[in-house]
Amino acid sequence: QVQLVESGGGLVQAGGSLRISCTVSGATFTDYSMGWFRQAPGKDREFVSAFRTSDRSTMYADSVKGRFTISRDNAKMTTHLQMNSLKPDDTAVYFCAVYRGRLNYGSLDRSNVYNYWGQGTQVTVSS
Repeated sequence: QVQLVESGGGLVQAGGSLRISCTVSGATFTDYSMGWFRQAPGKDREFVSAFRTSDRSTMYADSVKGRFTISRDNAKMTTHLQMNSLKPDDTAVYFCAVYRGRLNYGSLDRSNVYNYWGQGTQVTVSS
């Protein structure tokens, strides 16, 4: 059974940094895409960042470009999201998701294509 577990969320002041991580267990994927999405109270889930292993390409939402960096540890089936210069608007529950196989680059930001999801980790940025 595939499971995704997020960790590293917490409370940080505006301008600070956090790194959240997501580890996949229960399966080993050789070709996959992994994405981060977030959902703030009263808002829809939105795309944050993603990568795909086929060509190591990455994608970022405009709202986080230059502040967030996605990385991965293939051997551990883990992805990290380094979040710098955090803003109160970044406050949300952050979810990781995995697509097993080769995903079209243009679909990386579409939440409905991902096969597996984690339970989420809360990130709160105080002003």
